[in-house]
Amino acid sequence: MRRQSNLTRHLASAAFVALLAAGLGGCQTMSDVTGSIASRPDPTPDDPRRVVELYGERYRKNPKDVDAAIAYGQALRMSGQRSQACAVLEQATLASPGSKPLLAAYGRALADNGNSQAAFDVLSRAHSPDNPDWRILSVQGTTLDKLNRHEEARRYYASALRLAPDEPSVLSNLGLSYMLTKELPKAEETLRQAYASARADTRIRQNLALVVGLQGRFAEAETIVKADLPAEEAAANVAYLRDMLNRKDGPRTASRAAPVVAKDD
Repeated sequence: MRRQSNLTRHLASAAFVALLAAGLGGCQTMSDVTGSIASRPDPTPDDPRRVVELYGERYRKNPKDVDAAIAYGQALRMSGQRSQACAVLEQATLASPGSKPLLAAYGRALADNGNSQAAFDVLSRAHSPDNPDWRILSVQGTTLDKLNRHEEARRYYASALRLAPDEPSVLSNLGLSYMLTKELPKAEETLRQAYASARADTRIRQNLALVVGLQGRFAEAETIVKADLPAEEAAANVAYLRDMLNRKDGPRTASRAAPVVAKDD
């Protein structure tokens, strides 16, 4: 019993760290779910460094080009250069302070970089009460969870779900919020609802498997994590799940279990 309590404490803590570090387009193994709230870049090469070069060149040609700034900031985030993404998007918002898509991108970058209160404040200016964006509400919820303001975070998820009923990315974030406060049955129920959606992706499945495993149902968690995956990817996911459930010091890789990012249509 004590071992399970320790596991729950460490993994809930690890999930909280994951909330701090999760980024759009992160690792797909035991990964994240939170909501793309900026415009999607044009098709780009697979090499992240080339993507950064491509959008960086476009941005430097015209720093006042809002779309270029957003694309460059997202490319930097996807390559792990979170501080640089914040710097670029901060300068862009100074040049175009009225651009809500730009504010949304900047707020998301701040959230990725662990600047939770600043992220929440910026995101609050990226939409308005009379025209709310459910994706932004969901990301604001994750920033509040990072600040240990869980009840308030859940109000934001509830508002997002009123605008986008049964949206799996929001449900997954809500489930992880319950996980952070060790309300594991509630977390599982919410994540199962997210997983039942036709729009659910691999990341939601991994979050569900983690919560099931935290309750001691390891065989069931492994079955969930392997479902419909190629053998090699399934084996990697199972290995990571076992590692998370057995580490005495808690997992150190923060980008693997986190909020889910809703994709743009």
